[in-house]
Amino acid sequence: MDFDQIIDRRESCSFKWNKYAGKDILPVWVADSEFKCAQPILDVLHQRVEHGLLGYTLPAQYEPAKIAIKDWLARRHDWQINTDWIVWTPGVVPAFNVACKAYCEAGDKVLVQVPNYPPLLAAPGLNQLQRVDIPTLENEGRWELDFEALEREAADPKAKLLILCNPMNPVGAVFSEAELQQVAAICERHNLVLCSDEIHCDLVLDEQARHIPASKLERLKHNSVTLMAASKTFNIAGLGTSFAIIPDARVRQQFVQAAMGIVPWANVLGLYATEAAFSQCDDWYEAQLTYLRGNRDYLMQEVNQIPGLKLLAPQATFLAWVDASGLGVDNPQSWCEERGVGPSPGADFGDKQFFRINFACPRSQLEQVIQRLKA
Repeated sequence: MDFDQIIDRRESCSFKWNKYAGKDILPVWVADSEFKCAQPILDVLHQRVEHGLLGYTLPAQYEPAKIAIKDWLARRHDWQINTDWIVWTPGVVPAFNVACKAYCEAGDKVLVQVPNYPPLLAAPGLNQLQRVDIPTLENEGRWELDFEALEREAADPKAKLLILCNPMNPVGAVFSEAELQQVAAICERHNLVLCSDEIHCDLVLDEQARHIPASKLERLKHNSVTLMAASKTFNIAGLGTSFAIIPDARVRQQFVQAAMGIVPWANVLGLYATEAAFSQCDDWYEAQLTYLRGNRDYLMQEVNQIPGLKLLAPQATFLAWVDASGLGVDNPQSWCEERGVGPSPGADFGDKQFFRINFACPRSQLEQVIQRLKA
């Protein structure tokens, strides 16, 4: 559990590091961490590979991983699920695209909270649907959904699906129970299906906040899909494994039907890694949260001392949504890259005056990022 360890990824065909190959730019963009996986995950992967056979493994038949998910949700989120609610997917991006196919017809409207990460913004258009943006507003140092806009747009008969990130990516806010109940009431009133992308739900840094899975709410139990994965929390995104929790049998069957013949099975190594993550890695997980809280606090202190930059404390995720409008420059992304820092461009999320910093890295690397931004 040495989160200060620097591991050279430049020769590993890392998506994050390849972007700036050959340039003196520190990549702090795509949302995977710089932390070595917990040892129990690595051990189980070694054992599976050493077995020597990597043939077909039907995810729905791999009971240990389903039991691990069930136990994790009970321990961490006080949510008692049935394992037959679990639908395996090879990532949350395919999953919310499946939701678009399952619950909408061509020309329907999909309501999407913005800013949001690029694949989610693209999903409605890829499925011949109209995207309607629901803004996120700053209120007393916290980002909140614009509920007036949500109510107004949900009233349109062509609106069939609402897609949210909770915790929000990139702004890092966690929906309170009152806010989720408000979402539930609007969905109920206007016959909307909710698809809740909760891939960052186990990375809540604000100790006063609590993540509540959407489908845990009684009012959302029969009209929601909750998307989760071990991938962000345990740095195993490259194993292509996630899952949807869908309590309602009819809603679940619509989802499964829409995925048939298009969406492949979850990766067999991903199944084993997910099982290990949720059943053997609690100490590593708690230590990582402590480390990330320290990184977040350091980043908050330093970024807000840089003239022209502003950062509201993210309640969750390892992502910092930095307001650069005070710089007075047309392209904050170029401003960062000229200083040797490569964040995610705010334009990709819906606002070019922001950029997103991934702070899941050794503190020494984060210190370099700050030194360069201050230069």
